[in-house]
Amino acid sequence: MTQALIERYTLPEMGELWTDTYKFKTWLQVEIAVCEAQAELGAIPEAAVEDIKAKANFDPKRILEIEEEVRHDMIAFLTNVNEYVGDAGRYIHLGLTSSDVLDTALALQLVASLDIILEHLEKLSQAIRYQAQQHRNTVMIGRSHGIHAEPITFGFKLAGWLAEVCRNRDRLCQVRHEIAVGKISGAVGTYANINPRVEAIACQNLGLQPDTASTQVISRDRHANFVQQLALLGATLERFAVEIRNLQRTDVLEVEEYFSKGQKGSSAMPHKRNPIRSERLTGMARIVRGHAVAALENVALWHERDISHSSVERVILPDACILTHFMLVEITDLVKKLLVYPENMKRNMNLYGGVVFSQRVLLTLVDKGMTREEAYRIVQSCAHEAWNKPEGNFHELIAKNPQVMSKLTPPEIEACFEPQHHLQHMDEIYQRLGI
Repeated sequence: MTQALIERYTLPEMGELWTDTYKFKTWLQVEIAVCEAQAELGAIPEAAVEDIKAKANFDPKRILEIEEEVRHDMIAFLTNVNEYVGDAGRYIHLGLTSSDVLDTALALQLVASLDIILEHLEKLSQAIRYQAQQHRNTVMIGRSHGIHAEPITFGFKLAGWLAEVCRNRDRLCQVRHEIAVGKISGAVGTYANINPRVEAIACQNLGLQPDTASTQVISRDRHANFVQQLALLGATLERFAVEIRNLQRTDVLEVEEYFSKGQKGSSAMPHKRNPIRSERLTGMARIVRGHAVAALENVALWHERDISHSSVERVILPDACILTHFMLVEITDLVKKLLVYPENMKRNMNLYGGVVFSQRVLLTLVDKGMTREEAYRIVQSCAHEAWNKPEGNFHELIAKNPQVMSKLTPPEIEACFEPQHHLQHMDEIYQRLGI
């Protein structure tokens, strides 16, 4: 492929990748790559290929006009290209079937889309990494079943997010390799009218690998995996969004989406500051998951091919790529500007006199010789007495309990309510992530 042709096909932003114009560019890119391979093997004249490369062009509106008559998108495209090329056009599409071009060009679109997604996933990774560093020691309560559990740090929570983003990156890199596959094998994939070496040369020039054993199409398990991985990334972003939504609740308010000057939260209630971006992300993740189901249903085609997958892919592939890209841009900006309220985290952690330190009291009593059953009964009784009462104070109840006082000194009781005990191994987790 000449440098001029490479420059003609530079990567645009995600939305442009899925326009008719860009699609036709990739079709032409594949057709020219095949012509170059044919010429390299002596099957067609070099001069004809140079003529094709110099003259080949298309007009999207004209293609649609022709398609209205012929009812075949590839024939309409080839007819229009030949209107520009002239006599040398007879060497274009020799021995090919439509899916040779369609599926190979689609691979180029999917790879280009993944490159943009991976670029923005890295930006998200950096945003989370920065916040995890900033809040490495910002103590908050960890929750299980939505109920206060034991102390963590906000940075620790973000470290978990970062680890998940890294796993998504690794999976997308793998699916990029799997989807970067072309086929130039003719009708039903037997190479009856095309040399397999043409496929090898053309795919190499396009940055693809030849499919191992295609039918008339590239098998749709590859495409199903592609969409499933986007759906899984969407599920990850939804997890982050749901966490932000929960932590922004008025009765929690430990973090909050950035609320810009002049922004309004409700047409009726002036006080409202709603987590609208997180809610938007949650909704979009549902759409991408739905596309994953459709992609799975595309795998079972009749015999060597049918086109039941085609109409589905015209919707789900651009939609899934564009939505995923938008979600990444949205969540990255959200994380960068996230408002964090350490004082509210501290307040929530110490509700009811620090009931969240119950396990430390339990284990310390056991360490001092009390049976676990007895220690559990005492600690649970004090915790439940303090629970959900405005004046409830677990710390005071423990400090005044005769059975506890018989085993623990006041300094030992105080040590049970020290959050730093729960954070002593945080450095090891940060080291694993290179934070």
